[in-house]
Amino acid sequence: MTRNIGPADRTLRLVVGAALILVALASGWPAFQGGLPRAMAVIAGVVLMITAAVRVCPLYALLGMRTCRR
Repeated sequence: MTRNIGPADRTLRLVVGAALILVALASGWPAFQGGLPRAMAVIAGVVLMITAAVRVCPLYALLGMRTCRR
């Protein structure tokens, strides 16, 4: 697969993904007390971190988008 995530996008995905996981698992916020909201936040965080690690976003590929140089 061709890389389609640039350095700024990658960094943002890593930070937001880690923050989602951390907030969902370690915070006492009422929004994350239920099982479904917590699971959705963790899954979203993991997906963001995986796409940052492999530098490929399937949604970007479907839309023909790139945030990196060719």
